[in-house]
Amino acid sequence: MQETPKRFVTVAVDGGAAAGKSSTSRAVAERFGLMHVDTGAHYRTVALALTRAGISPGDTGAITAFLGIGGSTGDSAGDAVGGTTGDATARLTTVVEGRTARLAIDGVAPADAALRAPEINAVVSPFAAVPAVRQFLFAYQRGQVAVARERGFNGLVMEGRDIGSVILPDADLRVFLEADPEARAARRVAEGGVDAVAERDKRDSSRKTAPLVCPAGAVRIDNTHLSLAEVVEEIARLITALR
Repeated sequence: MQETPKRFVTVAVDGGAAAGKSSTSRAVAERFGLMHVDTGAHYRTVALALTRAGISPGDTGAITAFLGIGGSTGDSAGDAVGGTTGDATARLTTVVEGRTARLAIDGVAPADAALRAPEINAVVSPFAAVPAVRQFLFAYQRGQVAVARERGFNGLVMEGRDIGSVILPDADLRVFLEADPEARAARRVAEGGVDAVAERDKRDSSRKTAPLVCPAGAVRIDNTHLSLAEVVEEIARLITALR
């Protein structure tokens, strides 16, 4: 049964690879009628577009030109246009499917299977570490709060690796999910994926721009030995306690 929070609520969920961010965020969104935003999918979408264009993570000049970075501007909530210093200008829009908001670049929102392919797993962290890529998505991601309001949701739950620290530092609730590396690797395999979770976490934690950290003041939840239902119940308790 869906619960209604006391007011429009913003929830930031951070954590490493296979820490349960997506399953937890989707369940919280369903319980409280929130819009779910997976920013990891945003970086995968950009990584896929760049890879298909034959651009590698180390070619920052080509990345900047492809994305059209140079002072991005927004048209309306959740819609943004890449800067105009490059030859290309990529338009970012939001496609809402059920409770999940998906990123579309120039009107194309890739299938989840393409975003989770092994070749994208291998390059998403290096691409996400490029400052131009993070600049490209920054305003768009912050604008998702307004999209959630416009679409009539009770709030927003956004997951990623820098949500509580960079994108939504003033979120009503900030949660950091963690679990043992062995447990997270096993989860990824159980999902049918191939992902070096410890390696990705090391790269994401050591990058200079918006590293993976537990934001000061965030609620840490170690879910190594907790069920999804138990984690969701704890977050639900925290949301219900908000004033």
